[in-house]
Amino acid sequence: MIVQKYKDMLQGKSVIRQLSEFATQRGKEIGYENVFDYSLGNPSVPVPQAFTDTMIRMLQERNPMELHGYSQSLGIPSVRDKVAASLNQRFGMNYTGNHIFMTTGAAGAIAHAVRCVAEPGDEVITFAPYFPEYAPYINLTGAVLKVVPADTESFQINFEAFEQMLTEKVAAVLINTPNNPSGMVYSTQTIQEMARIMREKEAQYGHDIFLISDEPYREIVFAGVDAPYPSRFYDNTLSCYSFSKSLSLPGERIGYVAVNPACTDADLISVMCSQISRGTGHNCPPSIIQLAVAEVLDLTADLSVYETNMNILYKELTDLGFECVKPGGTFYIFPKALEEDAVAFSEKAKKYDLVLVPSDSFGVKGYFRLAYCIDTEKVERSLEAFRKFVKAEY
Repeated sequence: MIVQKYKDMLQGKSVIRQLSEFATQRGKEIGYENVFDYSLGNPSVPVPQAFTDTMIRMLQERNPMELHGYSQSLGIPSVRDKVAASLNQRFGMNYTGNHIFMTTGAAGAIAHAVRCVAEPGDEVITFAPYFPEYAPYINLTGAVLKVVPADTESFQINFEAFEQMLTEKVAAVLINTPNNPSGMVYSTQTIQEMARIMREKEAQYGHDIFLISDEPYREIVFAGVDAPYPSRFYDNTLSCYSFSKSLSLPGERIGYVAVNPACTDADLISVMCSQISRGTGHNCPPSIIQLAVAEVLDLTADLSVYETNMNILYKELTDLGFECVKPGGTFYIFPKALEEDAVAFSEKAKKYDLVLVPSDSFGVKGYFRLAYCIDTEKVERSLEAFRKFVKAEY
């Protein structure tokens, strides 16, 4: 007999993926260039030329077994050392390679981090709005995801609700900054206050409460925005990173867990991750990609296009009467819909070939997300579609 819980999950297919499939099908009818597809957060800028050059050089010059053989279960030691050195230089940390565990993207990093610190039945808190896949990431470990309601005035943390929900059952708090879907970046003040509350609760309950910091958008921060590194402010932090967005490499599935050297059992957690891999299958990410990213750790793709797109959309949407907290990073914007039912709102938008994601699956009602990782020319052409949509429907 097949497992019922996974069979049941077939009825809850990702809304984002469904909309992306709609956009693809609609594109076959009218040309994809005429579909304003804001559904999927797939980086739209090219990888840095230095990464491509590195791949070519390695394929031409290095031993094929080194490039294509299995890596060690924790990742290639030289890569881990370079990741640690880069983080130390950028953020004033004191990681060593022993605190780095290489993963198949940020999803793989979270899969390991949660299993390191949360037993079945423990609670993991996150904050709305949140990435919908957090639910299966957490709940399928046997832990239980609890969601703090959103502070829709700022999309920072609703501290009153957070403190009430931070009970003795909580083993970890999962944050995502810069945030998908809101585009907001938690300020230094926000991170400091969160850390203060968590330290107080650790002392009150007499057990560790870990911070799992999901950071795939770390490098996409707009001019003048305060973007602190959470591990600087809370010892029991596991940073989960992906190169998917910074280097435009989502298909290569490469990232890492960085264990704060000051956290409880810091020297054990990476080694524990290698054991967790035996049960999850998230083991030994591609050797060639590990080696290649290690050569370009401090480079990024040209991420400036995302701020350009954000400014265009923010101005137009607010001019049209949408309420919207201005994003501080990522390639998402999260306006309030023009009616209470965001699903109905997004369904009406399809008539104007605008593919917008309703906010319900992000844990907030009445908003919608645009993933503006598309060509700026297409963003500009979409503005007339927004104008027609708003005029005709609202």
